[in-house]
Amino acid sequence: MAGVYAKLRPLGYLQDTTIDAASDLGTIPAGASRALIKVAAQAARWRDDGVNPTAAIGMPLAVGELLIYDGNLSTFRIISAVAGAELNVSFYGY
Repeated sequence: MAGVYAKLRPLGYLQDTTIDAASDLGTIPAGASRALIKVAAQAARWRDDGVNPTAAIGMPLAVGELLIYDGNLSTFRIISAVAGAELNVSFYGY
């Protein structure tokens, strides 16, 4: 990653295979201000207003699509759109 991304420090990784119910990002590492988020196996839906998404309501995230999220990490919620989605998150800070 070039430019501003080159200045980011890796702070941690999360893999969650249980997002069939709405989930948050778990324990967010201190200093984390950005997350790179991908789902595998099944699509998912997310919200960042602190409200739980449902399998039908929320922003869609396709399998393999990269979401670069730099909002409030503590209010981010995600759920599998179809049972079986796997969540992968890398946390970064400056």
